Amino acid sequence: MSEAQPSTPQNSSAPQGSRDGPHDTIYIGKKPLMAYVTSTLIQLANQPKVTIKARGLSIGRAVDVSQITIKRMESAGYKIGDVRIGSETVKSEDGRTRNVSTIEIEIRKD
Repeated sequence: MSEAQPSTPQNSSAPQGSRDGPHDTIYIGKKPLMAYVTSTLIQLANQPKVTIKARGLSIGRAVDVSQITIKRMESAGYKIGDVRIGSETVKSEDGRTRNVSTIEIEIRKD
């Protein structure tokens, strides 16, 4: 069974100015865990809230990023906000349609 490939690139935490998406969103992919934690902390220094998004096998990594970030920023008053789960329909390379689980975790200042 082959893994479905995303139809849009959502596997990086590239500088947000180079992306078309919102400036307060971190997309979780295959980079080291602490790269996403660092990106999240930098965004939280400039934004009142940050949304961590992941899908498929990266969901567990997104949860880890949110928990590490909260533990580091707990004294600053950052908390987990809304958590949204869902699924997206993705067309794989072999032409089959698959459902891929998604998660969005919001971190915000109280």
